[in-house]
Amino acid sequence: MPLAFVLLNVEPGEEEAVLKELRALSEVKEAYRVYGVYDTLVKIEAESQEKLKDIITWRIRRIPHVRSTLTMLAIEG
Repeated sequence: MPLAFVLLNVEPGEEEAVLKELRALSEVKEAYRVYGVYDTLVKIEAESQEKLKDIITWRIRRIPHVRSTLTMLAIEG
């Protein structure tokens, strides 16, 4: 099952609202606020790479107050 980790930059003061919306998505398995360059770390699983791409592009990146994302696709090792 395809797996990705997504780092998000969020508008200041909106971290909790974004986290709440992320956790409402069934494909989001884990979501955390983090310290550092990024504000939020999300673990996503999907049925296919195409579905994974759609979730990130059309659902996560469209959440209000999300400024930018960095996606890391996991590979089996």
